[in-house]
Amino acid sequence: MSEIRILLVDDHPVVRAGLRAMLGELDGVIIAAEAADGAEAIVALKRAQTLGERIDVVLMDLQMGAGMDGVTATREIQKLPAGPPVLILTTYDTDADILAAVEAGASGYMLKDAPPEQIHQAVQRAAAGQTALAPEVAARLMGRLQNPVTALSSRELQLVELLATGASNREISRQLFISEATVKTHLVHIYEKLGVDNRTAAIAVARERRIIRD
Repeated sequence: MSEIRILLVDDHPVVRAGLRAMLGELDGVIIAAEAADGAEAIVALKRAQTLGERIDVVLMDLQMGAGMDGVTATREIQKLPAGPPVLILTTYDTDADILAAVEAGASGYMLKDAPPEQIHQAVQRAAAGQTALAPEVAARLMGRLQNPVTALSSRELQLVELLATGASNREISRQLFISEATVKTHLVHIYEKLGVDNRTAAIAVARERRIIRD
């Protein structure tokens, strides 16, 4: 591959400009297109495919205002014929964000404060069909594998995130399409894993351990 063509997705124009400048200085990397959210990214990808223009890697932010978020966009890109690999580039390093992105099909997960050479290597690995994880992210995933008994499952992570919004058991059951009895069962397991006995403590510990965002 002579050059790696990137679709840059971030809702902040200033951030996109900074990334464009940084990536533009890297050998063999070209910013082929940009988008302000996930929906725009999918439109840009479909347009590129129609025109026969190659996109090798999608460099995707996670949170993009009111627009389609990075996890949803990543999941939708996986449904496209010959959809390119998605490399997440974000400021968030919580278990909930990392696991959601990986399960959506992201090929890699990097943090925005990483050195340019580290991001360059990640882009190259993603373009080559390999996994690219920031050292901090790899450590968190390894920690989950080494402590499976105390690691919250994907569903439990979703539930804790909803707890943090102040949602009631009924509201959580509606949003996750499960019964209130199932919500209560999940809460029991969550409390056991976090070593707490109530919602407030569960949220505090989850935030302290960077399981969910502050």
